[in-house]
Amino acid sequence: MSSTLALTILVIYFLVLIAISIYTAKGADTNTFFTANRQSPWYLVAFGMIGTSISGVTFVSVPGAVGKIQFSYFQVVLGYAVGYWVIATILMPMYYKLNLISIYGYLEKRFGFWSYKTGSAFFLLSRTVGSAVRMYVAVQVLQLAIFEDLGVPFELTVLIAMALIFVYTFKGGVKTIIITDTLQTFFLLTALVMTIYLIGKQLNLSAGEVLTTVTESPYSKIFVWDWANKHHFLKDFLSGAFIAMTMTGLDQDLMQKNLTCKSIGEAQKNMFWFYVVLVFVNLLFLSLGVLLYVYSEQMGFPIPAKTDDLYPALALGNHFGTLAAVTFLLGITAATYASSDSALTALTTSFCVDFLQFENRSEKERQKLKHWTHIGFTGVFILVIIIFRALNNQEVISAVFNIAGYTYGPLLGLFAFGLYLKRPVVDKYVPFICIASPILTYYIEKISLSYFSFEFGFSKLMLNGFITFVGLWIFSSNKSQKVKEKVLA
Repeated sequence: MSSTLALTILVIYFLVLIAISIYTAKGADTNTFFTANRQSPWYLVAFGMIGTSISGVTFVSVPGAVGKIQFSYFQVVLGYAVGYWVIATILMPMYYKLNLISIYGYLEKRFGFWSYKTGSAFFLLSRTVGSAVRMYVAVQVLQLAIFEDLGVPFELTVLIAMALIFVYTFKGGVKTIIITDTLQTFFLLTALVMTIYLIGKQLNLSAGEVLTTVTESPYSKIFVWDWANKHHFLKDFLSGAFIAMTMTGLDQDLMQKNLTCKSIGEAQKNMFWFYVVLVFVNLLFLSLGVLLYVYSEQMGFPIPAKTDDLYPALALGNHFGTLAAVTFLLGITAATYASSDSALTALTTSFCVDFLQFENRSEKERQKLKHWTHIGFTGVFILVIIIFRALNNQEVISAVFNIAGYTYGPLLGLFAFGLYLKRPVVDKYVPFICIASPILTYYIEKISLSYFSFEFGFSKLMLNGFITFVGLWIFSSNKSQKVKEKVLA
């Protein structure tokens, strides 16, 4: 695919997004930016959340990882069911009951000022780094497909990519995101299905033969029962449950979308259908991975050292035709922007509500602060992406979950303690507990691997949350001080 064609596609794509943002931002105020005035149809939220949760990382890393871990990633997806059930039945009713804009407001009501600021700060760190890593994937593809041939340096590509997000999100916020993410999810799924069809065509396989090829391939093995393996079923299943709870239920980004629904009933309906579609989509991504490896073996295509590069190399290398290259570019752009645009909006929301005391300001002041906060986080994204490119030496999906295991663990511990125990905590010690927990997790993981050859894998998130929980219990009291019942789910 020529860089001119790719650039033309990209320009048209973003013109459509900008047109949507102009339409949805009419008459928008800060309440529209943060909550979409709580009028979003649940089915649009559910469909758009697919793109947000998948991102460009899943788009290239999950198919690429099939060569090493087969279908074992699906064990994590199965575990999501437990996590989403907890979100729908415990967390979301509490958020709606307290009428929260930032979900970390719960921590102030339950524990106090320092717990509130600590929880929000960990989200800001987690989502900034995690989303910047996801954005890094798309920027790499844009650089390869378009800007490298035009002599544009990587750093300028990053600046262009983030500027485009800023342009269509800074006014309408989450109201715009609900619509644009729905469109981008459609592009993502179209690209996925189209690529599978085109690979099958290259291999001279009918639809039924494609299904048989996937199911009979040694790559389609799902369950792992070796306890020492970091992908043992129980580790991955439980990790999936806790990843869903934390990276969705305790994450302002995805919960902000849920909180735009008209009622708790619609929000719960959204969560159910979101999971059903997510299972199907992940199976498609894993099946795509099988077909990529089968094609590579039959055609003698060398597997890249970094498996993240397999799908881009085949799609953009004209192996499946120009249509496949076009759909890949649209798919990964849609996947990554659906994740990154909502993350930028959520970060702006969390910082404004949790740290800038928005409730005490006029609408004019709110608009000004929101605007500059949005610019600030755009700049932070650019910086983190450039740093990550210089430091990264592992598959991106592993990097993202490694980051999540260390930064979302304290949030898991805080919310779990607050919801299931009524003991009051010494609020001033909470920041130290939440900082110490990831450090202890890191060293326990190292010792476990060195002395017992035991890998925690994704389950480090549970360990981290447990350490935080224990730390909170140590610095809590069972004396006469009472926890207000209204903040307990």
